[in-house]
Amino acid sequence: MKNKNIVRCSWSLVDMIDIIYHDKEWGVPVKNDKKQFEFLILEGMQAGLSWRTILNKRENFRNAFDHFDYNKIAAYKKTKMNSLMNNAGIIRNKQKIEATINNAKSFIEIRKEFGTFSKYIWEFVGGKPIVNKFKSLSEIPAKTELSDIISDDLKKRGFKFVGSTIIYAHMQACGMVNDHLISCFRHNEIIDNY
Repeated sequence: MKNKNIVRCSWSLVDMIDIIYHDKEWGVPVKNDKKQFEFLILEGMQAGLSWRTILNKRENFRNAFDHFDYNKIAAYKKTKMNSLMNNAGIIRNKQKIEATINNAKSFIEIRKEFGTFSKYIWEFVGGKPIVNKFKSLSEIPAKTELSDIISDDLKKRGFKFVGSTIIYAHMQACGMVNDHLISCFRHNEIIDNY
């Protein structure tokens, strides 16, 4: 995968786990609710940490949180909460774990109202990705007016750990925005597969 002829976004060149995530997932439009939920929870867990930390613990998160089954997570009781707090393989932050359980319940409510969470979230971008044409990482925003709007709406619906910066990272991860640099091979490759 580390081909010298391939140009990638420079943030992905630190570690092989970053390269794989960049090349296979980041920016690919996600319209599957389970995957949307996984990214939403992982982005919230990342708050104050590096994404690499989350990627390195991703399998542990999947195992600890029943493979991000929002129905199961919404039903977690105190014993499961205690088990999660004692799990050294994940981020053992009580507020983040409580937010995950809370967000599973709110996620289910959105599904009841809209049919799917994906339908709800993708309506904010008119159902198709916003394609940016950034030339350098310094041009990529941490948040936007649109991420502010989505964040505010999610908060009104009871979600926690969904600040604008977290939501913009979610939009990038789930392909609602294509923030691959225009020099990156994935920028056009993703567009070609919409």
